[in-house]
Amino acid sequence: MDVRLVTKDGVARHEVADLPELLRREDGIVWVDVPECDEQVAEVLLDVFGCHPLAVKDCFQRNRVPRVHVYPLHAFIILHTPQLGASGHVHYVELDQFIGERYLITVHGPVNPAVPAEVPLRETRAVLARIEAGKLRPATPLALSYAIVSALARQQEAFVEELTREVWRLEQRVTAGDKGGDPEEFLEELFQARHGLMAVRTISATAGDVYGRMASLGRFLPDREGHLVDDLIDQFDRVRSLADGEKDYLQGVIDFFRARTETKMTIAAERLAVIAVVTLPITAIGSVYGMNVIVNERTHVGQLIAVLVLMAAISATLLTWAKRQGWW
Repeated sequence: MDVRLVTKDGVARHEVADLPELLRREDGIVWVDVPECDEQVAEVLLDVFGCHPLAVKDCFQRNRVPRVHVYPLHAFIILHTPQLGASGHVHYVELDQFIGERYLITVHGPVNPAVPAEVPLRETRAVLARIEAGKLRPATPLALSYAIVSALARQQEAFVEELTREVWRLEQRVTAGDKGGDPEEFLEELFQARHGLMAVRTISATAGDVYGRMASLGRFLPDREGHLVDDLIDQFDRVRSLADGEKDYLQGVIDFFRARTETKMTIAAERLAVIAVVTLPITAIGSVYGMNVIVNERTHVGQLIAVLVLMAAISATLLTWAKRQGWW
């Protein structure tokens, strides 16, 4: 548990035991960043900050849906950011927030072990670096939360950009008629990219809904800070729009690939049908002739040659006719 006091002069680190005194001060914001919730953290949240027990319980478990709850002493917000995993899997990295009158508590929810340890702390560390460098001086807990959530929205946009590069690469392979590799594996790559876009689209859309609900809670938001929530709604709406556009574009690439594959299969089937038609007379003549004549020393050579020439002539005639019809 990292305890810091953010003032107009910068940020200073403190001990957990200093929290009661820090909360009485009016010259700064108390920011508590929790990498992982445990019983000791829960005790501090309940006893020192008076957090609602249900909200504290949510900090111990993975929450699949973003949401916001407004309690008498604080607002509790659950958000996610995407992290690309193996085989196209998208991890939902959770960030929980308690926004009080003089404090902000950020809790990084339980994370899949496959996610690198630094990923959940990415946004909060970036904001802390800006404060330490003097580039950011949040005056209220909501302003500090806004900076962190804006970093989260930018990360979502970067995720869309990463997938967009993948979409362009796949589109180039499709339009160039790339014949290398396994078509099933290539189609799997297309579906993995689409899954990533659908995931980030869902994450951004639900996050926008969360802040849309916050905007409707006039009793919680001071008038001078309402624009911060409106801006977050716009940021998440932009990410959703970008993801929608790329998803539609990728669906067009998938449809093009499928149509071309189906066309190739149709052409192949037509050619196989032509081959079957061309060879059918040979099969028929060979079957009839074979039932009556056994090729041995008594076979008439001239008759055998005549039958073979007849087979070749019929096949050549059928093949020529198929070419004139444009079937070959």
